[in-house]
Amino acid sequence: MPLLFFAMLPAEFVQRFDQLCPSHLKAAAWDSFEQPKWTSFRVNRLKADEDSVCRDLRTAGLQLDAVDWARDEGIAAWQVPPEQREALTHSAPAESGDIYIQSQSSMLAPLLLAPRPCERVLDLAAAPGGKTVLLAELMENEGAISAVEPVKGRFFRLKANLERAGVSNTRAYLKDGRAVGSLKPATFDRVLLDAPCSSESRFRADDPASYRHWTPRKVSECARKQKRLILSAFDALKAGGSLLYCTCSYAPEENEMVVAHLLRKREGARVRPLNLALDNLTPGLTRDSKQRPLPDACADTLRVWPNSCMDGFFLALVDKG
Repeated sequence: MPLLFFAMLPAEFVQRFDQLCPSHLKAAAWDSFEQPKWTSFRVNRLKADEDSVCRDLRTAGLQLDAVDWARDEGIAAWQVPPEQREALTHSAPAESGDIYIQSQSSMLAPLLLAPRPCERVLDLAAAPGGKTVLLAELMENEGAISAVEPVKGRFFRLKANLERAGVSNTRAYLKDGRAVGSLKPATFDRVLLDAPCSSESRFRADDPASYRHWTPRKVSECARKQKRLILSAFDALKAGGSLLYCTCSYAPEENEMVVAHLLRKREGARVRPLNLALDNLTPGLTRDSKQRPLPDACADTLRVWPNSCMDGFFLALVDKG
């Protein structure tokens, strides 16, 4: 482990992460906290032609590498090296909405939820909108998406991003997601809950602002909110519907333990096994942060460990019986 982590990142976080991360993935994971990552993006097929966009970006001097796993799943995903992130961000396709800059890990959630064009879909913590845009693309701008965001500033950013991306099947709501399940019970075919979390996967050793507010208490506070959100999300599902729960945290309290809470509180909840051909994935944990056993179904969730191209992530797909 680089000495920089002992000097910079919170000591308790370092200890927790070192215990959680599988040994064969640790070197790449620790490097990812220190080294800048490649920047990935999707060509927005709702309004742009992939060949034309890539030609324009290459003409502007950008080096485009295909994101093979995503392209195999039908997503027009590319990445540029770390030193070209700013140029990509200020490129004409980015400013027009022809591309959407998004981490590869974040692309997984809409992809695994797999919405169909005819369905009603709920995005329960939607801002800034990257996953909502991908949901709309997967649905071919048909069906109906309800995008919920409780924070006013983020809500208006969400609306602006949806408009710029050419999304026409989505309505945004300024509302607390914890109330949606009781207001709209058994309404949606699919629900995406990218829950507000401690954002541990965004920590950078050279950026104190990225981890300044992290404490074990912060993790516990997030977990309490997440447990209410996941119950609301599940209650909003129709029978036979599917819920994709995800976070960008490594903490079991925010991940498997939240899923376990849902399984205890809702008899109809069933975790569906997830399987992807990526070498930085592991099954979910089967013991909580105090080494108490979790439901066997938690092993069917998925942990994404960070490397030079991907951020850490947690994903769970839950069906409603």
